[in-house]
Amino acid sequence: MNLRLGGFVPWSSVDYPGHQAAVLFVIGCPWRCPYCHNSHLWTGEPGLSWPVVRGFLETRVGLLDAVVVSGGEPLAQAAAVREALAEIRTLGFATALHTAGVSPRRLQAMLGDLDWIGLDIKGPFSRYDAITARDESGTAARASVETVLRSGKPHELRTTVHPELLSDHDLITMLRELVALGARSVTLKNFRPMGCPDPRLAATYRQWLTPRLATELRAIMPGVVLPEG
Repeated sequence: MNLRLGGFVPWSSVDYPGHQAAVLFVIGCPWRCPYCHNSHLWTGEPGLSWPVVRGFLETRVGLLDAVVVSGGEPLAQAAAVREALAEIRTLGFATALHTAGVSPRRLQAMLGDLDWIGLDIKGPFSRYDAITARDESGTAARASVETVLRSGKPHELRTTVHPELLSDHDLITMLRELVALGARSVTLKNFRPMGCPDPRLAATYRQWLTPRLATELRAIMPGVVLPEG
């Protein structure tokens, strides 16, 4: 297996809601979102090997519930990630994936290996190319949302909000688009400056959620999850 790993967290209670999990961070991502807090994983050399990680996981059977594969972008290494997921499942762990949906075809092929999916939504689909610095990324993202919703798999749609990238109008448009696709909930999260490759964004973040906007968003999608503070 040629799985390129850039990091490993042996325990997390937040990366797969309701589960105690280990988290694998894979190297590589075709998108270049300027607020990314894992931009060091866009490229690089592996920092650890799969056999070492698997050996650790074998010592945690019965102690952890699940293993999450994050990144980077796991779909950039889809074949190797699927091999790892198969081995993880043979150990008895539940499996979860964090992805931006860069390839709906690869995501579809991986669904049978997954128990839960965390799908990052960058904004309205028309804004994707500007946010990701890649053409046609909005088309891929829309198809990936449809794939996840159609699958019936447990999932979380979530969006990182920086007001310099997403206006109130953008958020309203995004929720309307997701509702039209059949989504019932999306979790909106505040931008975090840690790891951000764009110093201007790190310096210009400000609180964006007002009572009026919260009311508008809840009117469109009652299940929307808004940040506190």
